[in-house]
Amino acid sequence: MGVVVTGGVRVNKTGGFESMVWENVPLKDGGPGSGEVRIKHTAIGVNYIDTYHRSGIYPVELPCFLGLEAVGRVIAVGSGVDDFKTGDRVGYASGPIGAYCEERDFPSDKTIKIPDFIDDESAASILLKGMTVEYLFNRTYKIKKGELFLFHAAAGGVGLLACQWASAIGAKMIGTVGSDEKVALVRNSGCEVVVNYNKEDVAKIVMDKTSGAGVSVGYDGVGKNTFQTTIDCLGSRGLFVSFGQSSGMIPDVSLHKSFAPKNLYYTRPSLLVYNKTKKELELSSGAVFEMIKKNKISVGVGKRYKLKDAATAHKDLQSRKTTGSLILIP
Repeated sequence: MGVVVTGGVRVNKTGGFESMVWENVPLKDGGPGSGEVRIKHTAIGVNYIDTYHRSGIYPVELPCFLGLEAVGRVIAVGSGVDDFKTGDRVGYASGPIGAYCEERDFPSDKTIKIPDFIDDESAASILLKGMTVEYLFNRTYKIKKGELFLFHAAAGGVGLLACQWASAIGAKMIGTVGSDEKVALVRNSGCEVVVNYNKEDVAKIVMDKTSGAGVSVGYDGVGKNTFQTTIDCLGSRGLFVSFGQSSGMIPDVSLHKSFAPKNLYYTRPSLLVYNKTKKELELSSGAVFEMIKKNKISVGVGKRYKLKDAATAHKDLQSRKTTGSLILIP
């Protein structure tokens, strides 16, 4: 096969946006290794976790290409792979890190086929976020019809899918946003109650809506800025689901002071653990695809960037001014 070079956005040392540089790197001579497929990317998903890898909040082995999510075509198959063939439309939303590139070799047991009714860009915008909502609502805590619950950052990529998913199953989501411009977007996506946390008292509204009982579960992907608010919104024996920290890491807290008064539960889940096996991955992605097929959730790309402009995508994402999903086009 000879030497094949792939170009992409690489990080040689952790840091700010300036640490993201374009580099050309050779792939394996002779094609993908055993159990791998070589994928030519057509669309790459941008996720908040990518900024953690770039900055060093989540340590990764350097140097590396960033990214955990992409869609493309199989252009070569390694030995021992019998469930994929050249030409298959495939995607992934997990490690090993390295999606911000034109081509790469990737483990076949972490790869899934993309159904014909979903285009490449839409798939790249929904795989990681959709499966995140699936495990949060189905497996971390089973959201029930008619149930009021809290979800922070409702206008983000995960948040907008959560709005639609909740509405589809008849649950009542209380979503928080940071601006009036995002209120209508979130409400139109199916969110029952929308709260602008920069103008309104989130905990007071939650308590009013629940007659003082609080919610049974709060989904918090914001972290430092919303930690106490989430606790204040939970009812007795409520579950605090901390699945991200877009505002920064939660500071060290007193477990007794924070959780004992209401006998709260706390979990720090991640998609990488929930979809650790091929079976879990197929069930999770299958649930997302079924929701799309039945028009219960719609797929929308918030903004597209050229792959070489990935640093701009990170800047926009961390400004918290974006809505929906961001994707990179090689």
